Amino acid sequence: MAESRILILDANEERAETLRGLLQFIDYQPVRMESCGQIAASGAKPADWLAVIVGKLLDPAALPAFVDWLKRDHLHPPLLLLPEHHAQGAARFELHESACLPIDYPVKYAQLNEVLKRAGLTRMERETAEQVASRGPTGNSPAIRRVRRMIEQVAGFDTTVLITGESGTGKEVVARAIHCQSPRKDKPFVAVNCGAIPAELLESELFGHEKGAFTGAITARKGRFELADGGTLFLDEIGDMSLPMQVKILRALQERSFERVGGTRSQRCDVRVIAATHRNLEEGIVKGSFREDLYYRLNVFPIETPPLRERLEDLPLLLEDLIGQLERSGRGSVRLAPEAINLLRGYHWPGNVRELSNLVERLAVLHPGAVVRPQDLPARYRPAQLDSVAELPEPGADELPVPANEPMPVSMAGESAVLRDLRMPSLSATTRSEPLLPPAGVDLKDHIEHIESSLIRQALAQSGGVVAHAAKLLNTRRTTLVEKLRKYGLQREDSEVSSAGELG
Repeated sequence: MAESRILILDANEERAETLRGLLQFIDYQPVRMESCGQIAASGAKPADWLAVIVGKLLDPAALPAFVDWLKRDHLHPPLLLLPEHHAQGAARFELHESACLPIDYPVKYAQLNEVLKRAGLTRMERETAEQVASRGPTGNSPAIRRVRRMIEQVAGFDTTVLITGESGTGKEVVARAIHCQSPRKDKPFVAVNCGAIPAELLESELFGHEKGAFTGAITARKGRFELADGGTLFLDEIGDMSLPMQVKILRALQERSFERVGGTRSQRCDVRVIAATHRNLEEGIVKGSFREDLYYRLNVFPIETPPLRERLEDLPLLLEDLIGQLERSGRGSVRLAPEAINLLRGYHWPGNVRELSNLVERLAVLHPGAVVRPQDLPARYRPAQLDSVAELPEPGADELPVPANEPMPVSMAGESAVLRDLRMPSLSATTRSEPLLPPAGVDLKDHIEHIESSLIRQALAQSGGVVAHAAKLLNTRRTTLVEKLRKYGLQREDSEVSSAGELG
């Protein structure tokens, strides 16, 4: 069975026998082969194995065919690389780093056992991710139903798609759903975060390089365009790409060909390109940071992912889905009381679904297997009146605590207004502690951004301009705060912050 079968690909007979004995001892089913060529002759499939241990190869020239065999299944087993492959690692096998795990020899039992457990979890997570991706974003709100309809409409074509939306709204989920519902679903889905790779390395990452193209290029290497051949290439955060790189991407999209760094031969590529960004590319065109011709090349079929605050009716389904993912990956479990979910509906979710996912994982660590009540939520997700209720003394049978200089509210059999509002969240919008809506109304987005910007400024002032300390005050990640600073232009206005190098 694939759940326990391990392929040992090693011509070193003594080492292979040692590995086989150890694997049998820990209840795995090892099968040894001496060369890559034996795999094709055996009629095996990549899905037949939980992992492949790679050591000495009798036929190194057959390595490309072995890699192609693996890539028949985009959920192929990871490679466990013995010491002779550690130096080159994943580059030699032209696979992603997460698919190539080093192991020592003489083998360490704890290391091998841990790596094999990780291989099993990785397989389960990837299978689960594919199942989730095939159905698209979670939810039943009108906004999400509209996104799913657009996915179904475009999936069957090779049309270039541009996905826009705030950070954390699930743009990659949409991209994977398009791929999984397309005729290319059995081919690779390769994702590249264009904003996370330095500009000077991005060309090599996308197009590959020839041996000796630059210092450190000790072997030729395929780029993401080649690895995605026949499948889908997802260019995430394309709005962060440098202008020189935009020119090269535009050429690759127009001509469906490219050259490796240091190479002279033009190569054809059969890939479907999906791009995503949280930036306003039209504003980038005006500012000169994004090419207009590339924008129109990408924006053939636009899809906008809605922020979580605009689809709060999906919150219970999202929580159920995220908790299920935690349980399947063995990272614990947790449940939320209905009252806690109602409180979360009142939060503005600047980090969107990614923030919700982080909250669920945090609660699973703090309250493993328990039911989370409103008072168990982190402070930023609780209204101020909830903390004040927690500090009130327990009332007697015939008396209730009355705040000083305030009359007792007469309703609901004598319950206090605060307790009544906690039991009935739908009424809490009218409590005196919340701001009143002006008769003329407000621009909600601008109002929230004004509050957010003000709190960020206060946190920076309290922390002396140190972004890492300000992020702790705001209970957010440093990288998230840096993005907010850029969004509101605070790094230009608060010179003491930018001069400290905190935004780098």
